[in-house]
Amino acid sequence: MEPRVRVHRLAEQVADRIRAQIISGGLADGDPLPKSEELIRRYPVSLPTLREAMRILEAEGLITVRRGRLGGAVVHRPSPANLGYNLGLVLAAQRSGIGDVAVALRHVEPACAALCAAREDRARTVVPRLRELHEEYLARIGDLPAVVGVSRRFHEALVGLCGNPPLIVLAGALEALWFSHEEGWASRTEPRGVPLSQREEAGAVHGKILDLIEAGESEAVHRLVASHLAAAQRNPEPSGSPAIDLTLLCELMQPPGEAADPQ
Repeated sequence: MEPRVRVHRLAEQVADRIRAQIISGGLADGDPLPKSEELIRRYPVSLPTLREAMRILEAEGLITVRRGRLGGAVVHRPSPANLGYNLGLVLAAQRSGIGDVAVALRHVEPACAALCAAREDRARTVVPRLRELHEEYLARIGDLPAVVGVSRRFHEALVGLCGNPPLIVLAGALEALWFSHEEGWASRTEPRGVPLSQREEAGAVHGKILDLIEAGESEAVHRLVASHLAAAQRNPEPSGSPAIDLTLLCELMQPPGEAADPQ
């Protein structure tokens, strides 16, 4: 018996073509899609079929459609934030708490740091960026909102510079999900609750992480980052591990703000 072949509907075929352009870079992040008239000339389908294709792409987070006379569609390249949003939906449906995300991040980010230390080209590709962020952290340590933002970028760099694309995406999604909740907590807590001594301690650990990566000490930096995250991930909610907040998930699709506490 011949295997059954699934025939794509026209709308799916149009969505496939546009999706391929976005993924290949033919359409850049923030680019407007051509108007409906141009798309129909390019892909000879009816207007309802084109609209269905747009709904498919919008549901995937690859475009945002603005309705009305001045509307149109804007391209969004896939990002860890997109994955973080969908990951958060799945975890929320499973009744997982944000504390579970913190635990996962404590396992994944140290692996990224170890890979940074194992890179033969780390002196050129990893160390300069981490040193730049560490020096900025120390220079701005008296400014809590600024130093929190630098701390977040330092941790994101540990992930983004590890050299393993699947791990970068996975860890980036976890980071986006965790930081979105940290920022939500930050908006409800007193900034003076993070004393200067605590920021100085975090900065000292960042310096040790940098030194270990520069020296190529993969196992040692793995241990240090794991213990650092365990100490730095604070949850101010009285329940200890609140449910994943779907309203905060929506903000993952917006430009990132600042994290709650230095890590």
